[in-house]
Amino acid sequence: MTEAHAIAGVPMKWVGPVRISGNVAETETHVPLATYETPLWPSVGRGAKVSMLAEKGIVATLVDERMTRSVLVEAKDAQTAYTAALTIEARIEELREVVRAGSRFAQLLNIRHEINANLLFIRFEFSTGDASGHNMATLASEALLTHLLQTIPGITYGSISGNYCTDKKATAINGILGRGKNVITEILIPREVVTGVLRTTAAKVVELNIRKNLLGTLLAGGIRSANAHYANMLLGFYLATGQDAANIVEGSQGITMAEDRDGDLYFSCTLPNLIVGTVGNGKGLGFVETNLTRLGCKDDREPGANARRLAVIGAATVLCGELSLLAAQTNPGELMRSHIQLERETQTVKVGV
Repeated sequence: MTEAHAIAGVPMKWVGPVRISGNVAETETHVPLATYETPLWPSVGRGAKVSMLAEKGIVATLVDERMTRSVLVEAKDAQTAYTAALTIEARIEELREVVRAGSRFAQLLNIRHEINANLLFIRFEFSTGDASGHNMATLASEALLTHLLQTIPGITYGSISGNYCTDKKATAINGILGRGKNVITEILIPREVVTGVLRTTAAKVVELNIRKNLLGTLLAGGIRSANAHYANMLLGFYLATGQDAANIVEGSQGITMAEDRDGDLYFSCTLPNLIVGTVGNGKGLGFVETNLTRLGCKDDREPGANARRLAVIGAATVLCGELSLLAAQTNPGELMRSHIQLERETQTVKVGV
């Protein structure tokens, strides 16, 4: 193997099983996590154990999916840009045909725009089948941009990417409109499981979530986000399943909710920007194909179904880790004790190898 094609070896383990139900998948599955943060495995594992003890497990509801690309065009003035924007939106069916002519799987769902001075930012929203859709959306947007420049007077080329998408940046627009798969996960945990497995109470988790995730993030100036560590689980899951890991920037935007229901704990994670795919760049590696197959995400299904399954499994994995960490942080010293113990065990194993 040449140096240019060397593979970075990130430690990976399967944890679980996780019980998942909802409008996409009914399954019990182990999940792969590739990470250097070794305490993540037992932490997610504890959340997975809780899912197996809840009546419905983790209920994952996929509420939307779309990949976006924004283009930038320049006009003589704001009025010309506004007229162009109205014309573009009125011709959406024509533009959908342009996309269909160039792709088997991409479909134009919607168009949004923003005008600043004489600049028109156009945000195209696509469905992209089982691909995460970065390249598919860019190719479709390039065809659309070419068509618009040829058929709409008064506008000229600005850029194929205008940063109004927004790709790999934490922004309000992605949190509001979504980019990728929008998945909401929920679990109702019986009181005895909260105390016996999580070693806490529903009231303590609710209070910590309000003070830490909601108020603490507000004071820090978080953007459409209020969670403890979605990025940890997402990165591990993305690396193990061949995703573009940089998409954890917008992917880790999301909101954790918790309620005390007479001692039972209702816990929810909303992730509006899960960008995942089961085909395309990064999926040809042997270990990725093996992992996706084991997750049931390479089966013969209608286009898009495997990617939706992967998204809800990823979202459920996030909930497992989020729940476990918040529970640990309700108890003084538990988090650091776990890190020290688990990381020392890992170092001992490495020395002995």
